[in-house]
Amino acid sequence: MNYLGIDFGTSGARAIAIDTQEHIVAETRCPYPSSEPDAADWQQTLWALITQLPITVRQQIGAIAIDGTSATVLLCDRHHKPLTSPLLYNDARGGVPTVAPAQSPAHSATSSLAKALWWQQNLPTNLLAKAHYLVHQADWLSSLLHGQPGISDYNNALKLGFNPQTLHYPDWIQTLEIRDWLPHVIAPGSTISPIQNHIAENLNLPQNCLIKTGTTDSIAAFLASGASFPGDAVTSLGSTLVLKLLSPVAIHDSASGIYSHRLGQQWLVGGASNTGGAVLRQYFSDHELRLLSLQIDTSQPSDLDYYPLTTAGERFPINDPNLKPKLTPRPADPVKFLHGLLESMARIETVGYQKLAALGNVSIKRIYTAGGGAQNPTWQTLRAQALGLPLVSPLHTEAAYGTARLAAGRVAQL
Repeated sequence: MNYLGIDFGTSGARAIAIDTQEHIVAETRCPYPSSEPDAADWQQTLWALITQLPITVRQQIGAIAIDGTSATVLLCDRHHKPLTSPLLYNDARGGVPTVAPAQSPAHSATSSLAKALWWQQNLPTNLLAKAHYLVHQADWLSSLLHGQPGISDYNNALKLGFNPQTLHYPDWIQTLEIRDWLPHVIAPGSTISPIQNHIAENLNLPQNCLIKTGTTDSIAAFLASGASFPGDAVTSLGSTLVLKLLSPVAIHDSASGIYSHRLGQQWLVGGASNTGGAVLRQYFSDHELRLLSLQIDTSQPSDLDYYPLTTAGERFPINDPNLKPKLTPRPADPVKFLHGLLESMARIETVGYQKLAALGNVSIKRIYTAGGGAQNPTWQTLRAQALGLPLVSPLHTEAAYGTARLAAGRVAQL
């Protein structure tokens, strides 16, 4: 028996199949056909990922789960066909939805709720009349396989306003005009149904292959690490900087941008900073990052105090949509500039974990690292110096591996 996890990221997607012992038996990756967000491109990528797997692996897949970027949403008609282009995770055009309580993760300009309300207020009447489902990226892609629209998981639905403590939408959502768009929410990793027969036949998958609810990309990265005990934490060093800490209690602090996901019988608390790899790529190519990083003297501080952001606005550990990037003074030497950027990102991560530990009265025991930045040893060294905590090698650094573990039922064991 194999289990397939599929991760839809910011620039492309990856699929990883594991066996019952959690060994990788196959993996594929595929960039999106275009740089503009497009649901048709996502669908094309999904089919490409699966069909690139060896047929012998496909014929043994017992379950599939998909993760997507948090708060990336689509508005669909009653046939689950998208009515507009998707709004991505970092789209803040709607502003902060004041209808959501300040302590809710939906009280954010980039939340799923903010995007839904923007559509409700700005779409032409003819499109609004057709609107039937508000779904997240992972929800919509999964529905292509199981054929049952309007189903989500409580990780993706958190920023829509769903309450993972009560496992219901709160009363204030029921007063909104978008209430009929809201998806039915169940636990991540829950079986929705077997795959549609014609899809199974087209993709050479078993007719009894189960399609399960997915999760967000950052939670999938946490699951990939193997972290499983209270005090275990995972930092995802991707386009953004995402911190997750496994805790016996939920933590919510809107001023710091901290929120909690339910994960099995525990809570995954943390937040996402807008600093990270996207800032680095504004100034350096991947080749330059590798070359220049090797020249950084990590035994000496850079003496540069930056707050690296691509544009104004921060979510965590400071929740301030108007916070401006601080990237000056910029030295002429690119090695020194990169040193300052990486060192400053390590400081932001440290502040984030300090806030999580203080608010939750939780002792952080070890930190796993996921995402592309985990491959940069200089960044790892600077992080270890700033954090003063053990940095542990994860089982795997790819979110698709975590989603494969989700498909295999590992979350229920936490």
